[in-house]
Amino acid sequence: MKILAIDTSSKVCSVAITEDVKNIIELHNDDEKTHSVKLMPMVDEAFKSANLNLNDIDLLACCIGPGSFTGVRIGIATVKAFADAKNIPVVGVTSLESLCYNMINDSIPASQLSNTLYCSLIDAKNDNVYCGLYRYYNDCLNPIMDLIAENIDTVISTISTTILTFQNQFKYIVFVGDGSAIHQEKLQKNIKFDSLKFATADKNIANSTNIARIAYSKFSNGNFGDSHSLSPLYLRKSQAERSLDL
Repeated sequence: MKILAIDTSSKVCSVAITEDVKNIIELHNDDEKTHSVKLMPMVDEAFKSANLNLNDIDLLACCIGPGSFTGVRIGIATVKAFADAKNIPVVGVTSLESLCYNMINDSIPASQLSNTLYCSLIDAKNDNVYCGLYRYYNDCLNPIMDLIAENIDTVISTISTTILTFQNQFKYIVFVGDGSAIHQEKLQKNIKFDSLKFATADKNIANSTNIARIAYSKFSNGNFGDSHSLSPLYLRKSQAERSLDL
């Protein structure tokens, strides 16, 4: 199965084509202001480099957020257009889940994967973060709570409560995302746990290969739809909407 995956939810615009979970090509552009201009040329370049075209694609995948409001809309609109033009099934993937897959690779023992709490944090400005908590089982990451957008102090309280709920089931807590880098000192100070691990800077960047990887798993389990099933996941109002509420 050939998958075209797009992620425009952050400052990095990413396009990937995979064969199932095997990467064929992945391209990146890190200028958030040019996503609307660069995305289509990147898709075209990916097709040319892989000697493929849209007719060869069996599944479309894109990041639905949370993240840049404008970026998310650009990615979703593009995938919707492709899906409608060629009647290709689509899968939406959250940025929080995608980031956690940066911390999973074949070198990590299965036992360590399953006893780790994965926490992705994306900076939402003004000490707020988007947060997702995941546990690995059945060969994939699974959310253990609803995604939230809260002040970092509230998120720390939520993480601490989750640790207590699962008692001694976790040996490690892994943090990933730019929100974890910004608030690393506070997380280390306030979360009472022996083994906290933080992603290196290169792992805090989203990528479309993870989007494709997750989409393949969801599709294999029957979790897919058409273009009408794809919608943004914002978790909170835009800055303009919040300003109107004042």
